[in-house]
Amino acid sequence: MEPEKDLATLLKGLSPILNEGEYAFCCLPSINDLDVSMIIGLFREEEGWTIVLKKAYADELGYAYSYIASWITLTVKSSLEAVGLTAALSTALAKRSISCNVFAAYHHDHIFVAKKDAERALDALKQLATVNL
Repeated sequence: MEPEKDLATLLKGLSPILNEGEYAFCCLPSINDLDVSMIIGLFREEEGWTIVLKKAYADELGYAYSYIASWITLTVKSSLEAVGLTAALSTALAKRSISCNVFAAYHHDHIFVAKKDAERALDALKQLATVNL
């Protein structure tokens, strides 16, 4: 199945799921000593490596973090060339005063929201899937 580019089709097929657990965003100068199999998300910036890990693993390693998130996966297979998906997601969540951090991965989009907002965010995304564009 080819990745979807059409925004209306993407929104209808969002099918968001809430992954179990709590996730921490950490910033490290190096990832050399980190077990890469434990990394959920990774991005290198000038200031260091932003890493998303299960909170329990971050705690075990003694890593500092200031944000505890829930992880929502959109199960629709989205194209990296799709236009407007991130804007639609962030707008729907912003209307409910929910901040979001979006990771566009190769097959799916993943949204991290504050743990306290997880259920409301999931509801907002499910409602977004019912809106006609």
